[in-house]
Amino acid sequence: MCKIWAAACIVGCEIMGLMSKNTLFVLSLMVVIVTALLTFVLNSGAKKGVSKSELEAAVGKAKDLYSQQKQRQENFSSGPCLSNDLMPGWVVDIAHQPRQAIDDLVENQCPSFIEGRAKHFVELDTSGNLIRAQ
Repeated sequence: MCKIWAAACIVGCEIMGLMSKNTLFVLSLMVVIVTALLTFVLNSGAKKGVSKSELEAAVGKAKDLYSQQKQRQENFSSGPCLSNDLMPGWVVDIAHQPRQAIDDLVENQCPSFIEGRAKHFVELDTSGNLIRAQ
């Protein structure tokens, strides 16, 4: 009788051990899934995109400003910041295509963008062609 009881206890303990491992696995899996979902949801709205019309307006204004500066015979060879305030939250920067080390110098960057006052930029090459805008 004691041997049967001992065997039952051993089997019961093994079942309980498996159950607790399964329970722990399920709980861990749930934590991972919930964390992944929360990360996705919170990051999906973190960066608000720019509307197409705002982007087009910024690029148009940047090209107009470039043309005005070009008529004044502005030197674009150093890749200067053309405007710190193209539109609210926008700057215009001149860069080389392909990019050169001079383009990364602080004096050739737009201070408003570096300091975080502007969140968007239009980057034109030294000939006034669009490199990128965001």
